[in-house]
Amino acid sequence: MDRIRVIFKREFAGYFSTPIAAVFIVIFLMLSGAFTFYLGNYFVRGQADLAPFFNFHPWLYLVLIPALAMRLWAEERRSGTIELLLTLPVTMWEAVAGKFLAAWCFTGVALALTFPMWITVNILGEPDNGVIFASYMGSLLMAGGFLSIGSCISALTKNQVIAFVVSVVICLGFILSGFPMVLDMFGWAPQFLLSAVSSFSFLTHFESISKGVLDLRDILFFLSFIAFWLFATVTVIDMKKAE
Repeated sequence: MDRIRVIFKREFAGYFSTPIAAVFIVIFLMLSGAFTFYLGNYFVRGQADLAPFFNFHPWLYLVLIPALAMRLWAEERRSGTIELLLTLPVTMWEAVAGKFLAAWCFTGVALALTFPMWITVNILGEPDNGVIFASYMGSLLMAGGFLSIGSCISALTKNQVIAFVVSVVICLGFILSGFPMVLDMFGWAPQFLLSAVSSFSFLTHFESISKGVLDLRDILFFLSFIAFWLFATVTVIDMKKAE
């Protein structure tokens, strides 16, 4: 844990030593506000809650999270610093976990900075704060899922643009897996297979949590999903190391 903490601190501080932190946070806050109050028709709805705010999160993360994750390992491989990292007295799992947790916590900071919206809806009305809190937790878990995918894809290539594009496509697949247009492609399949495909939809699990129900199944889905992709990241880096 001490070695993970060292890597975490190094990576987390790295975000704020470059313009990355300011650019990401400003864009995230601006788009969140625009989508909530304008595209989400917040004032027209006449209801004091943050449903419009969270409804757009999967689509915001679809672009912003892969953009954040594309440099996790691609930059290390391009600059050659990955060889230096691998010579340190840390295991590959510790390195992957430390870098992932730094990116996840940075995303959490950006999400936490939207607290003025939570305050605003409490001033304008009497929202269910339990539902809002659960939605924040669901949003953070979903961001972790996107990041874990981006981490794995970033480890596959030195090119950050390729890492970004492939990550977006894969993340989009996990968003749309519960949509009828996707399930219709498996119309030939038995019902249990359709249910399995639908169960991987980020939207299904996130919408369940955003209703204020912190179902253990939804939480375990995201945590196990993150663990799987981080394991895949370790495997990919080990394979690349052997080349």
